[in-house]
Amino acid sequence: MTGSPVAILDRDGTLVDIVRDEEIGAISVAFHPSQLRILDGVVEGLLALQAAGYLLAIATNQPGPAKGQYTAEAVKKTNDALVEQLKSRGIAIACVKACLHHPQGGPGGDASLVGPCNCRKPKAGMLEEILKETGADRARSWMIGDSRADLDAARAAKLGAGLVFANNRCELCPLRDGPAGSPDVHGSSLREVAAQILARAVSPEA
Repeated sequence: MTGSPVAILDRDGTLVDIVRDEEIGAISVAFHPSQLRILDGVVEGLLALQAAGYLLAIATNQPGPAKGQYTAEAVKKTNDALVEQLKSRGIAIACVKACLHHPQGGPGGDASLVGPCNCRKPKAGMLEEILKETGADRARSWMIGDSRADLDAARAAKLGAGLVFANNRCELCPLRDGPAGSPDVHGSSLREVAAQILARAVSPEA
């Protein structure tokens, strides 16, 4: 029996906003539950995909522990808090995968997490784990993110590729229209991307 499709979501910039320190001007990803800010259109997009029969999963690069910026425990607590926030809105996340590795690492980082791995996007390791654990139908499944690494991971795993293309992300313009690396669907919010995915499911040639 064919499994359900799965929509695999990147975390930072796709589901939750980046963190900006107004005092020093630093930009980082959320590493504490209090920093989680779900982006506009995320809840609506996830609910639409879920209602259409898609499983939902998260695949996120989190190299902070390898760089000495925060701990693996902080990553888990933050991811768990995000899952709970989405659950409170009626959204079920089937599984979460986080790559804690980084090729170079950083001062005070966990040395065991420094070096090459098979899970860090643009590699497909996390996506393959999710497909295996959920028993999802690869042919109907998607990877949705906000970067070239997400699109390349989708291609490596032979999944549909969706790009959340915020209007202020000028560096992504080449991805939007480029022939080789362009996404199958793109929109300024997850709500728009989900709507296009569901439209393609009804009319595959659209």
